[in-house]
Amino acid sequence: MSKKANEPQNQVQFDTYYQKGGVVLGPYSTHIANHDPKHLVFLLSRYKFCSKMLEGKAKVLEVGCGDSFGTAITLQTVSSVLCIDIEPLVIEDNKNRKLYDGRATFAVHDITTGPAGAGRFDAAYSLDVIEHIPADREHLYFENICKSLVDDGIFIMGTPNITSNQYASEGSRLGHINLKSHVTMREGMGRFFKNVFIFSMNDEVVHTGFGPMANYLLGVGVGVKR
Repeated sequence: MSKKANEPQNQVQFDTYYQKGGVVLGPYSTHIANHDPKHLVFLLSRYKFCSKMLEGKAKVLEVGCGDSFGTAITLQTVSSVLCIDIEPLVIEDNKNRKLYDGRATFAVHDITTGPAGAGRFDAAYSLDVIEHIPADREHLYFENICKSLVDDGIFIMGTPNITSNQYASEGSRLGHINLKSHVTMREGMGRFFKNVFIFSMNDEVVHTGFGPMANYLLGVGVGVKR
Protein backbone atom coordinates (compact mmCIF):
# COMPACT_ATOMS: atom_id res chain seq x y z
CA MET A 1 0.00 0.00 0.00
CA SER A 2 1.38 3.39 -0.94
CA LYS A 3 2.26 6.06 1.57
CA LYS A 4 -0.49 8.25 0.06
CA ALA A 5 -3.09 5.58 0.84
CA ASN A 6 -1.94 5.47 4.47
CA GLU A 7 -2.19 9.24 4.93
CA PRO A 8 -5.25 10.69 6.67
CA GLN A 9 -7.94 11.80 4.25
CA ASN A 10 -7.71 15.43 5.34
CA GLN A 11 -3.96 15.41 4.56
CA VAL A 12 -4.58 14.00 1.09
CA GLN A 13 -7.25 16.60 0.48
CA PHE A 14 -5.01 19.42 1.70
CA ASP A 15 -2.12 18.24 -0.49
CA THR A 16 -4.41 18.10 -3.54
CA TYR A 17 -5.76 21.60 -2.98
CA TYR A 18 -2.29 22.93 -2.18
CA GLN A 19 -0.91 21.62 -5.45
CA LYS A 20 -3.68 23.38 -7.36
CA GLY A 21 -2.71 26.65 -5.70
CA GLY A 22 -4.81 29.56 -4.50
CA VAL A 23 -6.80 32.11 -6.45
CA VAL A 24 -4.84 35.24 -7.28
CA LEU A 25 -7.04 38.31 -7.06
CA GLY A 26 -6.67 41.21 -9.44
CA PRO A 27 -5.42 44.62 -8.27
CA TYR A 28 -8.82 46.19 -7.55
CA SER A 29 -10.21 43.17 -5.70
CA THR A 30 -7.01 42.87 -3.69
CA HIS A 31 -7.28 46.53 -2.67
CA ILE A 32 -10.87 45.97 -1.53
CA ALA A 33 -9.89 42.82 0.37
CA ASN A 34 -7.14 44.70 2.18
CA HIS A 35 -9.09 47.87 3.00
CA ASP A 36 -12.81 47.00 3.14
CA PRO A 37 -13.30 43.22 2.79
CA LYS A 38 -17.03 43.36 3.49
CA HIS A 39 -17.39 45.27 0.23
CA LEU A 40 -16.38 42.08 -1.59
CA VAL A 41 -19.62 40.54 -0.31
CA PHE A 42 -21.63 43.41 -1.78
CA LEU A 43 -19.77 43.12 -5.08
CA LEU A 44 -20.28 39.36 -5.36
CA SER A 45 -23.97 39.73 -4.53
CA ARG A 46 -24.39 41.95 -7.58
CA TYR A 47 -22.82 39.28 -9.74
CA LYS A 48 -25.04 36.66 -8.14
CA PHE A 49 -28.06 38.71 -9.20
CA CYS A 50 -26.77 38.77 -12.78
CA SER A 51 -26.06 35.06 -12.64
CA LYS A 52 -29.60 34.24 -11.49
CA MET A 53 -31.26 36.54 -14.03
CA LEU A 54 -29.20 35.24 -16.97
CA GLU A 55 -29.25 31.53 -16.17
CA GLY A 56 -29.08 29.36 -19.28
CA LYS A 57 -27.80 32.06 -21.64
CA ALA A 58 -25.12 30.91 -24.06
CA LYS A 59 -23.31 34.08 -25.06
CA VAL A 60 -23.01 36.96 -22.58
CA LEU A 61 -21.20 40.30 -22.64
CA GLU A 62 -19.75 41.97 -19.54
CA VAL A 63 -19.22 45.70 -20.08
CA GLY A 64 -16.57 47.10 -17.72
CA CYS A 65 -15.19 43.89 -16.22
CA GLY A 66 -12.33 45.44 -14.24
CA ASP A 67 -10.21 42.61 -12.83
CA SER A 68 -13.07 40.17 -13.43
CA PHE A 69 -13.39 39.09 -9.81
CA GLY A 70 -17.11 38.34 -10.03
CA THR A 71 -17.22 36.81 -13.51
CA ALA A 72 -16.77 33.36 -11.99
CA ILE A 73 -20.26 33.62 -10.47
CA THR A 74 -21.84 34.51 -13.82
CA LEU A 75 -20.07 31.54 -15.38
CA GLN A 76 -21.85 29.20 -12.97
CA THR A 77 -25.05 29.70 -14.99
CA VAL A 78 -24.05 30.88 -18.49
CA SER A 79 -21.89 29.22 -21.13
CA SER A 80 -19.45 32.00 -22.00
CA VAL A 81 -18.69 35.63 -21.25
CA LEU A 82 -16.79 38.22 -23.29
CA CYS A 83 -15.33 40.64 -20.74
CA ILE A 84 -14.46 44.10 -22.01
CA ASP A 85 -12.89 47.10 -20.32
CA ILE A 86 -11.31 50.34 -21.48
CA GLU A 87 -8.23 49.80 -19.31
CA PRO A 88 -5.50 47.78 -21.13
CA LEU A 89 -3.60 47.07 -17.90
CA VAL A 90 -6.43 45.17 -16.24
CA ILE A 91 -7.29 43.25 -19.41
CA GLU A 92 -3.67 42.17 -19.80
CA ASP A 93 -3.58 41.15 -16.14
CA ASN A 94 -6.77 39.11 -16.58
CA LYS A 95 -5.26 37.32 -19.55
CA ASN A 96 -2.04 36.62 -17.67
CA ARG A 97 -3.96 35.04 -14.78
CA LYS A 98 -5.56 32.60 -17.25
CA LEU A 99 -8.98 32.83 -15.68
CA TYR A 100 -11.94 30.47 -16.06
CA ASP A 101 -10.51 27.83 -18.43
CA GLY A 102 -11.25 29.81 -21.58
CA ARG A 103 -14.97 30.25 -20.90
CA ALA A 104 -14.27 33.95 -20.37
CA THR A 105 -12.40 35.93 -23.01
CA PHE A 106 -11.02 39.43 -22.53
CA ALA A 107 -10.72 42.43 -24.82
CA VAL A 108 -9.90 46.13 -24.54
CA HIS A 109 -12.90 48.05 -25.79
CA ASP A 110 -14.72 51.31 -25.09
CA ILE A 111 -18.42 50.58 -25.53
CA THR A 112 -19.12 54.25 -26.32
CA THR A 113 -17.11 53.85 -29.55
CA GLY A 114 -18.99 50.90 -31.04
CA PRO A 115 -20.57 47.47 -30.48
CA ALA A 116 -18.55 44.72 -28.82
CA GLY A 117 -17.39 41.39 -30.17
CA ALA A 118 -18.38 39.45 -33.26
CA GLY A 119 -22.08 38.70 -33.68
CA ARG A 120 -24.78 39.45 -31.14
CA PHE A 121 -25.05 38.38 -27.53
CA ASP A 122 -28.00 36.81 -25.73
CA ALA A 123 -27.47 39.11 -22.75
CA ALA A 124 -25.18 41.76 -21.32
CA TYR A 125 -24.50 43.22 -17.91
CA SER A 126 -22.58 46.26 -16.72
CA LEU A 127 -21.91 46.90 -13.04
CA ASP A 128 -20.51 50.18 -11.70
CA VAL A 129 -19.86 51.67 -15.13
CA ILE A 130 -22.62 54.12 -16.10
CA GLU A 131 -21.78 56.49 -13.23
CA HIS A 132 -18.34 57.06 -14.78
CA ILE A 133 -19.63 57.90 -18.26
CA PRO A 134 -20.32 61.58 -19.08
CA ALA A 135 -24.02 62.26 -19.51
CA ASP A 136 -23.50 63.50 -23.07
CA ARG A 137 -22.03 60.09 -24.03
CA GLU A 138 -24.57 57.97 -22.19
CA HIS A 139 -26.66 57.42 -25.33
CA LEU A 140 -23.60 55.86 -27.02
CA TYR A 141 -23.20 53.43 -24.12
CA PHE A 142 -26.80 52.25 -24.50
CA GLU A 143 -26.87 52.31 -28.29
CA ASN A 144 -23.78 50.14 -28.66
CA ILE A 145 -24.88 47.68 -25.99
CA CYS A 146 -28.19 47.34 -27.85
CA LYS A 147 -26.34 46.81 -31.15
CA SER A 148 -24.42 44.02 -29.41
CA LEU A 149 -27.62 42.22 -28.33
CA VAL A 150 -30.14 39.98 -30.07
CA ASP A 151 -33.63 41.46 -30.42
CA ASP A 152 -34.99 39.75 -27.29
CA GLY A 153 -31.75 40.27 -25.38
CA ILE A 154 -31.48 41.12 -21.70
CA PHE A 155 -29.37 43.89 -20.23
CA ILE A 156 -28.60 44.35 -16.53
CA MET A 157 -27.15 47.60 -15.25
CA GLY A 158 -25.97 48.26 -11.70
CA THR A 159 -24.99 51.62 -10.23
CA PRO A 160 -24.93 53.47 -6.89
CA ASN A 161 -28.11 55.35 -6.02
CA ILE A 162 -27.74 59.13 -6.27
CA THR A 163 -29.54 59.42 -2.92
CA SER A 164 -26.61 57.64 -1.25
CA ASN A 165 -23.95 59.88 -2.72
CA GLN A 166 -23.81 61.93 0.48
CA TYR A 167 -22.41 58.86 2.25
CA ALA A 168 -19.80 58.01 -0.40
CA SER A 169 -16.09 58.59 0.00
CA GLU A 170 -14.50 61.67 -1.50
CA GLY A 171 -12.81 59.56 -4.16
CA SER A 172 -16.09 57.97 -5.18
CA ARG A 173 -17.86 61.30 -5.39
CA LEU A 174 -15.17 62.68 -7.69
CA GLY A 175 -15.42 59.71 -10.04
CA HIS A 176 -19.21 59.36 -10.02
CA ILE A 177 -20.23 61.95 -12.59
CA ASN A 178 -23.49 60.39 -13.83
CA LEU A 179 -25.42 58.91 -10.92
CA LYS A 180 -28.98 57.63 -11.26
CA SER A 181 -32.12 57.41 -9.17
CA HIS A 182 -34.87 54.81 -9.59
CA VAL A 183 -36.73 57.31 -11.76
CA THR A 184 -33.85 58.35 -14.02
CA MET A 185 -32.61 54.76 -14.39
CA ARG A 186 -36.04 53.63 -15.56
CA GLU A 187 -36.32 56.59 -17.94
CA GLY A 188 -32.84 56.05 -19.36
CA MET A 189 -33.20 52.30 -19.91
CA GLY A 190 -36.77 52.72 -21.12
CA ARG A 191 -35.56 54.64 -24.17
CA PHE A 192 -33.72 51.52 -25.36
CA PHE A 193 -35.62 48.51 -23.94
CA LYS A 194 -39.25 47.48 -24.25
CA ASN A 195 -39.51 46.32 -20.65
CA VAL A 196 -37.58 47.68 -17.66
CA PHE A 197 -37.55 46.30 -14.11
CA ILE A 198 -35.85 48.21 -11.30
CA PHE A 199 -34.58 46.64 -8.08
CA SER A 200 -33.15 48.15 -4.90
CA MET A 201 -30.07 46.90 -3.08
CA ASN A 202 -28.81 47.58 0.43
CA ASP A 203 -25.48 45.95 1.22
CA GLU A 204 -25.85 42.40 -0.16
CA VAL A 205 -29.68 42.30 -0.06
CA VAL A 206 -31.67 42.81 -3.28
CA HIS A 207 -35.30 43.86 -2.82
CA THR A 208 -38.16 45.95 -4.22
CA GLY A 209 -38.34 48.40 -1.35
CA PHE A 210 -38.58 52.18 -1.28
CA GLY A 211 -36.29 53.48 -4.00
CA PRO A 212 -34.72 56.54 -2.34
CA MET A 213 -33.50 54.42 0.59
CA ALA A 214 -31.56 51.99 -1.60
CA ASN A 215 -27.76 52.21 -1.59
CA TYR A 216 -27.50 50.62 -5.02
CA LEU A 217 -29.77 50.17 -8.03
CA LEU A 218 -30.13 47.24 -10.42
CA GLY A 219 -32.07 47.68 -13.65
CA VAL A 220 -33.09 44.88 -16.01
CA GLY A 221 -33.99 45.76 -19.60
CA VAL A 222 -35.67 43.11 -21.77
CA GLY A 223 -36.28 43.36 -25.51
CA VAL A 224 -34.26 45.84 -27.55
CA LYS A 225 -36.04 48.74 -29.20
CA ARG A 226 -34.77 48.90 -32.79
